[in-house]
Amino acid sequence: MTLVKHVLARIGFYVLVAVVGSFFALPLLWLFTAPFHGQATLSVQIPTQPTLANFAAVFRNTFAVRALLQNSVIQAGGAMILTTLVASLAAYALARVRLPGRDVLVYILILFSSVVTGTAAMVPIFLLIYNLGLIDTHLGVILVFTGGLLPTAIFIMRDFVAGLPRSLEESAMVAGAGSWQILRQIVLPQVRPGMMVIAVWAFVNVWGGFLIPFILLRSPDKMPASAATYSFYTESGTPVITLISAYALLYVIPALALYLFVNWRYGFKFFGGIKS
Repeated sequence: MTLVKHVLARIGFYVLVAVVGSFFALPLLWLFTAPFHGQATLSVQIPTQPTLANFAAVFRNTFAVRALLQNSVIQAGGAMILTTLVASLAAYALARVRLPGRDVLVYILILFSSVVTGTAAMVPIFLLIYNLGLIDTHLGVILVFTGGLLPTAIFIMRDFVAGLPRSLEESAMVAGAGSWQILRQIVLPQVRPGMMVIAVWAFVNVWGGFLIPFILLRSPDKMPASAATYSFYTESGTPVITLISAYALLYVIPALALYLFVNWRYGFKFFGGIKS
């Protein structure tokens, strides 16, 4: 009887996993089949005669292509680099410098970054960027995204830095190395996996961001790909599914390629420290 219950429990578990997995697998299957379909619909249909005409039509849309290959790359790449560098430096300072209430400060940053987000923060953010004269600029979008990502990025990076033994830095100090030399040659190479995690995480968040660039940007030639999708709607507001699916497939390739490259080149490590 116990064996029968165990078998039934395992079968039920696999059925549940299959049902839940189908909710994720079907949209992905649609994404990889609809762009090659001449008359794509919202249902999954394997094309009998695959075509690249949808991609050709997408590339004729210069507005959408510029948004994808230029604007999104500038904004996501800029925020990725700035977030990774600032988070690494701030995490090193918080992990090594003894400050009163240091741990409380870190958790407060995380708390406020989780509460004051999205539409609740857009009015003061818009006023701040307006007063700085950065409305309708890539820099304004990059700074706003970076400010929103930094608290969590610092929290993650702090674990990597705190896991490094101080003896490495102390040995470098004895050898006559300066603070910047220690940071550049000792600390940063050791926390590189954490930096790569932050870089990919920041890139994906900015790459898929819509609200911030849509509010802060005014010129169509500066809109990212997330906001350029509306160019594949008709004048009556009806989406052209064949073109949207093709553009969506192109849209996910850079983020997926970055993840695969970083995973192949550096590997992902979600904890700090050095294993002896």
